[in-house]
Formats: sequence, C-alpha cells, structure tokens
Amino acid sequence: MFHCVLYQPEIPPNTGNIIRLCANTNVALHLIHPLGFVLDDRRLRRAGLDYHEWVNVKEYPNLEDFIEKVAPKRIFACSTRGTLRHVDPHYQAGDAFLFGPETRGLPQAILDNLPADQIIKIPMQAGNRSLNLSNSAAVIIYEAWRQHDFK
Repeated sequence: MFHCVLYQPEIPPNTGNIIRLCANTNVALHLIHPLGFVLDDRRLRRAGLDYHEWVNVKEYPNLEDFIEKVAPKRIFACSTRGTLRHVDPHYQAGDAFLFGPETRGLPQAILDNLPADQIIKIPMQAGNRSLNLSNSAAVIIYEAWRQHDFK
C-alpha cells in the first residue's frame, strides 16, 4: 500500500476528490495540520461522496508526527521544483507521496531535507505554474500503482 500525504491542504473539494482517489486505489490518506477546512465541510463530503468509509484517513499535528507514527519506506515530495519526472523512480509498497498546499506548494525547508531523487515533478508545458492538487495526486498515484500492475 502507498501513502498519500497532504501537507496543510486548503481547498475542501480537492481533499474530497483525493479521498475518492485513495478509496479506489487502496491508498492511505494522511492529513497534516493545519487544514484550511473542517473534515465535516459539506464541500468535502460532496466531492468525496460516501467514500469516507472506504479510505483510511488519519490526521497529524505536523509532518514529523506522521513520519514517526507511519515510518514510510520513502517519502517522495511532489513539487514543481523537482527535477526528476514522476515516472522515473521505481516505487515500492510503503512509499509516501507528499503534496503541499494548493496556494504555495511544499516549503523549501521540507524539500531541502529530502534527497534530490525523492523530489518528483509532473512534466508540463513551459510557462505553466502547476496542476490542480487532486489531478496531481491522481497522476502520481496511478503511476505508482501501474508499476505494480494495479495490484
């Protein structure tokens, strides 16, 4: 199983869509506080529909607490500042994919604490800023799952 980690997510429908994504791919979802919404937000429920019961969603006060409690095999930071394409690593069960807040991405301090080969990006046309958070999570999670023949 993989881990999807949302660091300080801000937009409820994105997290709702990611709940649905994680339910359909058997990926654990981890939310790092502070959140830009409350988990019972109607916009979050609407986007996630009734998938909340099929996904393992856990909350943590900070990233360090997540790392201590989950001990992921590796953490892949997903960032437009990465240099490695998301299709290049060979993902392993237990890997975590870390996504930053929608309006600012992951803090540079977090990126600085990871090896360069664990900071991945999704290729885009030059001059574009970023993809939507839930779209980015889907692209990366499906690539990792594809590498494992969707098992």
